[in-house]
Amino acid sequence: MSPKPTGHVSGNDLILTRTFHAPVADVWTSVTKSESTALWFGRWEGVAGPGKTVRLQLLHEKSQPWTDVLIEECAAPHRLVVVMKDDAGEWRIALTFTQTGDTTELRLVQHLSDPKLAGDVGPGWEYYLDMLVAARAGKALPSFSDYYPAQKAHFLEGV
Repeated sequence: MSPKPTGHVSGNDLILTRTFHAPVADVWTSVTKSESTALWFGRWEGVAGPGKTVRLQLLHEKSQPWTDVLIEECAAPHRLVVVMKDDAGEWRIALTFTQTGDTTELRLVQHLSDPKLAGDVGPGWEYYLDMLVAARAGKALPSFSDYYPAQKAHFLEGV
């Protein structure tokens, strides 16, 4: 059974959120430290900072490719904006971290050149964010085949 998709499209923006019972600094570390990102997305190397480029290895993609990631903005621990370029085009991803009480919300926004791309991109982000949730909880990682193509129609509704 496919996990229920949570993201939506607003204009050309693909928007997904996850909530964690943890301080904002802890969630920030899960998304920015190479040892942590390797558990759910990919490891990266280089010197990180605004205006700098690091190399990211996408560990859960076929052939585990490396890609360059430009860090456009970094306001730890509340906002991170990165740009990745690959054969599929340019991926500008804005992450916002907001702590309220003992919970932190992670909001991911990817601006799409065409909202119809959300049918392919949305299930991937659902998968990766659920990987983050599972890695933080020490649980088994989900399988991408549970997300795509099962969630494609959800992201194309109203587009």
